[in-house]
Amino acid sequence: MSPSINIEAALAGITEHWSPKVVGRVNDQYVKVAKLLGQFVWHKHDDEDELFQVIRGRLRIQFEDGSETTLSPGEFCIVPRGVMHNPVADEECCILLIETVTTKHTGDVETPMTRSIEQQLA
Repeated sequence: MSPSINIEAALAGITEHWSPKVVGRVNDQYVKVAKLLGQFVWHKHDDEDELFQVIRGRLRIQFEDGSETTLSPGEFCIVPRGVMHNPVADEECCILLIETVTTKHTGDVETPMTRSIEQQLA
């Protein structure tokens, strides 16, 4: 039996923006929580879809075609594999992510904001 996970408690332990933490695993998918603030980095994941669900705040996700979607608490968006995107949080936002265990944090881009899976598991 797996213990229950309190999302709010998991978020309370996060002190760094854009640094997701793994809180669970379902088959080949990690369940992560993160706090976001500001603009991230334009990137894509060639082989994996990515799910963003807003817990608190608002999140804009910009897409390479010039469109964007804005998520409020309780809403989620699935970014399909291969789609260039850039998450933006104008004010602090708390999210839940579901990503394949092979998903690199910043996809095809390496930046100082990139976090390894080892850092996300800590």
